[in-house]
Amino acid sequence: MEASEFVPRDWREWRRMRALHLKQQGWLQRDIAEALGASEETVSRWLARVRDAGPQALQARPAPGHPPKLSDAQKRLIPEFLWHGPEAYGFRGEVWTRARIAQVIEEEFGVHYHKGHVGRLLQELCWTPQVPIRRAIQRDEEAIERWRDEVWPDLQRCARREHRVLIFEDESGFYLLPGVVKTYSPRGLTPVLWEKQTRDHLSVMGGMTPQGKIYTLARQESLNGLHSVEFLTHLLRVAGERLLVIWDGSPIHRREAVKDFVSGTRGKIRLEALPGYAPDLNPWDEGGWQHLKHVEMRNLVCLDVEQLHQEFHLAIGRLRQKPHLVQSFFAQAGLQLEKT
Repeated sequence: MEASEFVPRDWREWRRMRALHLKQQGWLQRDIAEALGASEETVSRWLARVRDAGPQALQARPAPGHPPKLSDAQKRLIPEFLWHGPEAYGFRGEVWTRARIAQVIEEEFGVHYHKGHVGRLLQELCWTPQVPIRRAIQRDEEAIERWRDEVWPDLQRCARREHRVLIFEDESGFYLLPGVVKTYSPRGLTPVLWEKQTRDHLSVMGGMTPQGKIYTLARQESLNGLHSVEFLTHLLRVAGERLLVIWDGSPIHRREAVKDFVSGTRGKIRLEALPGYAPDLNPWDEGGWQHLKHVEMRNLVCLDVEQLHQEFHLAIGRLRQKPHLVQSFFAQAGLQLEKT
C-alpha cells in the first residue's frame, strides 16, 4: 500500500508517512531527515517499523487510559469561544484565567475540568499566559492608524526632500532596583539580593533614527523643558544641521523655552507631535527602552546612581553596535521604513 493513500490524523503521523512516501520515491535517508527536520536515526527507525509491520505501523495510536471528555472538534471550538472576550460570558474585565476558561468549557460543553488541566489544554491549543499590553481608553485608534499609514510615510518623504535627519525622541527612567533578576541556588535555599531601597534614578532622553543611530542625554535629576532645549542643541551638533524631531505631547516638550529655542533656529528644527495616548508608535517605547532594561542591563544591581550612569552608557554603546536591531524597533512599532 502506498503511503500517499493514508490520511494523517496529526502532524507527527503526517511526518512519518511523508518519510515513507519520500523513501518510496527513491530519496536517500539523510535527505529525508533534512527535509523533515528529523535525525537520520529517527528516519531509519520509522522505515524499520514499516519493514517489520507494514505502513500501518506509522499510523498514530490512540492514547491509553480514560477517553478524553472533549473531542478534537470540540477542543478546536474553544479558541473561537475565547475570542469573544471574558465579558461576553459575564466576567468583569478583559482577562482570561484558567478558572474562567474552565467555566466557559462547562457552560458550552457541560464538561467540568480542573483549572490545572485547563492549562494543559490551552498549551495544546497554543494559548500561553502572557502579560497584556496596556492601552489608554482615550486612544483614537483611527487617528493612530492614519498616522501610521499616511502621516509617517509623508514625514519620511519630507525629511528626504528637505534634507533633514528624522529622529524619534522619548524619555525614560532607570532605577537602581533591577527589573528582572534570576540566579541559580540550591533547592529550598532562596538567595538574598541586597539592594539599596531608594527612588534615586537616572533620567534619560533618547533620539533614534531610521538608519539605526542612537543619541542620548542622561541626567541624575528629573527632566524639564530646559533639558529638552539642551537635547535639541546636542542633536543639532552631533546628528545634523537640519532635523525633523518626532515626539509626544509631554509638558517638557511644550514649554515656552522650547518653543522659543526652536523658533530661533530659523527652520533648522521641525517638530512633529505623535497622536495622543499612542506610545506604541514610538520605536523607543516598547523597543529601545525595553531592550536596554531587560536585555542589555538585565540582572544588573547598581549600588548608586553613578554606577547606574556608567552601566547605562556601556549598554548604549553595545546597542549602537547593532543598527539592524535598532531598525527592528521601527518594525515593532508598525512603522515601515522607505528605501532611500
